[in-house]
Amino acid sequence: MPSVETTAAPGSLSPGGLRRVLVVLCVTEIVSWGVLYYAFPVLAPAIAADTGWSISMITAGFSTGLVVSALVGIPAGRWLDRIGPRPVMTAGSILGPPAVVGIAWAPTLPLFFAAWALAGIAMAGTLYPPAFAALTRWWGPRRVRALTALTLLAGLASTIFAPLTAGLLTGLDWRNTYLVLAVVLAVITVPAHLFGLRGPWPDHDQTAESDQAAGAAHTPHEIVRSRAFWLLVPAIALGTFSAFAVVVNQVPLLIERGLSTTEAAWALGLGGLGQVLGRLGYGRLAAAFSVRMRAVVILALSAAATLLLGLLPGPEVLLVAAAMLAGAARGVFTLLQATAISDRWGSAHYGRLNGLLSAPAMIATALAPWAGAALAVALGGYPAVFVLLAAIAALAAVLAIGTVPRPARFDDTVSRHAGVSSPSPTATAAGSDEVDHR
Repeated sequence: MPSVETTAAPGSLSPGGLRRVLVVLCVTEIVSWGVLYYAFPVLAPAIAADTGWSISMITAGFSTGLVVSALVGIPAGRWLDRIGPRPVMTAGSILGPPAVVGIAWAPTLPLFFAAWALAGIAMAGTLYPPAFAALTRWWGPRRVRALTALTLLAGLASTIFAPLTAGLLTGLDWRNTYLVLAVVLAVITVPAHLFGLRGPWPDHDQTAESDQAAGAAHTPHEIVRSRAFWLLVPAIALGTFSAFAVVVNQVPLLIERGLSTTEAAWALGLGGLGQVLGRLGYGRLAAAFSVRMRAVVILALSAAATLLLGLLPGPEVLLVAAAMLAGAARGVFTLLQATAISDRWGSAHYGRLNGLLSAPAMIATALAPWAGAALAVALGGYPAVFVLLAAIAALAAVLAIGTVPRPARFDDTVSRHAGVSSPSPTATAAGSDEVDHR
């Protein structure tokens, strides 16, 4: 695991407790994403071949789970703020295994959809949003270091579970493969969340006092009604839609450009390497740019990389370089989304606000695979789709300009240096590190 310094906030966990929580969440995120998300693309063709259901209908069941996850994530965020991650994530991990069993043994398409809806409830309690809330509240000013470590290691979910699922499928049918994965999910995540997330959950007053000291004291109602929040939500949703559509449609684009399926797959894999490198560099971006400029730069980088993929006819080396650049942009975008609330309004109401922010983004994730394929038919090929996706990411960058609260009443020492260095009392008192919103 990447080296992560630990500094416990008042009334929070000890440094050892913080490390324990981080290790637990790294493990459970890998397993939860692997079983509930990444196993499906591997098993979908086998499901279709065995059941006679079309791939589009099977994918619609999976997308139903993502939409349910988005909707349930809103009340789940409120519960996280009130009672902490342990009961919420434990409940999600308890629901996950029976949902996977239901998917495996669904005899009809309606029951298949119902099982994915239950899986969506489990996703709301186990995937990134609750894990981000846990690390943001417990780690405080060091949250970016913890979030970076989490997303780096959780990014291995596809690397581990895609081949694992394929390997199981060689000896088992898809139903029994899902049953084995359900056991893995239960054995690892339930006890890990139940026993590994123990510890005092900083109450609202403690967190609010810390946020007020940083100049980020706002009520949830003020935040939700603010122009900054209303611009942030579509900016993140559009950025998410573009990023996920690029991932899903990149292989067919590269095949249209003349690459073989194997070469296109390698390019996608190298894009994953770019994603890791991007996340490793997020701390430097956080230190170098204000909150506003950070969002604009990352979304603009995503737009530029997507446009390159859409316009470059070749050669292969340039296409792979563009794929890596797109991966890097996707990697830093994940951390941008994770810190968007706390950078602007502190962490006192992070769960509730991030639930509202994440819901449209999760729906965009669910729609991206369908939309990309449909647009390719309508526009006559994937290059035009990528040009359109670049325009969508550019629109998100424009919206990001207005996502900083006004008046700017918070000291950017926390938001710019979260996870990089703690603010010195002298600098904070003097206001020498105020945000540059220009």
